[in-house]
Order: sequence, then structure tokens, then C-alpha cells
Amino acid sequence: MTSADTHNQSFRAPLPVRQPVVNPVPPQDRTVMRPPLDADRTLETLSRIRDQVDQVAGLLVATHDGLVLAGDTTTVEADSVAAMSAAAAGLATQFTAQAGIGEPRCAMFEGSSGYVCVFPVEGSLLLVVFGQPDITMGLFTLAAKQALTLLRQATVDAARRSPAAE
Repeated sequence: MTSADTHNQSFRAPLPVRQPVVNPVPPQDRTVMRPPLDADRTLETLSRIRDQVDQVAGLLVATHDGLVLAGDTTTVEADSVAAMSAAAAGLATQFTAQAGIGEPRCAMFEGSSGYVCVFPVEGSLLLVVFGQPDITMGLFTLAAKQALTLLRQATVDAARRSPAAE
């Protein structure tokens, strides 16, 4: 039997049809809160993280509405990346809700010479991690998650040190 014969065969069973999702997961409340770190402290934290984590080419922290809080990058336009990171996080939230797979943990993009990943840090912050050009996806994932863990710890430490929320 040739591929032409297979193509011309009529199948009796119809293809399965997807049913619409009845109760998609609603997007997480993204109430904008005062970031626990100020811009100067965040930049210091990003520099420390970049020194500690191998294979990271740059880091940027943005608010959930796409504004730069701090960036330790050299080759990207921080304002544009911050705006795109907010869009990527929003799209990831809609995509995972529609797919029924829960809250997004990140939005990762692979380019011809590297990776970039957007992580929600907490309700109002996003972390953008850029991988070095020669990194593999597995190593980048580990490095990016290590950077995320270090930033989350820094935000927790800062919240403990700061006076009670107003």
C-alpha cells in the first residue's frame, strides 16, 4: 500500500473533537503591591545573584505592569524587555488557564543563540533571566531557577527587615 492509497482511504470514525473548557482556571489576582525591594537594593541583589550563578548573562526585575525596577544587563533595552516580560507573563497566564494546567511557573523563549525566561517572583514583580549564548536548555533552566530562588529569598529577607506594611 502506497502513501497515496492511504491518503485516499475513507475512515469511518470521525476525528475526535475537543470540547470547550467549562470552568477554566481564573487568572491569579495580580494586585499591584509596593515591591519589598527598592530599585537600588534590587540592583545590588541582581549583581550579587549574577556573580553567584554561572551561565547567566543578565537579569532584570520588572513590575507586573511592565516597568523596570532594576536591571543588570548590558545588551538589551531594559524598558522594552520589561514591557515584553509583562506581556509574556500575561499570555502565559491565559495560555495555562486555557490549557487547564494551573498557574504558569515561567515563560521561556529559545533563540538561535540563547534563552530568556520570565518568572513571576511575587504578586507585583517579574524576574527576567538571560542565558549566555553557549548554554544548554537544561543548564539554563537550573541557572534561571537558582537566580529566582535567590531573588525570592532576598525579597523575603527585605520584607522581614522593613517596617510593617502600611
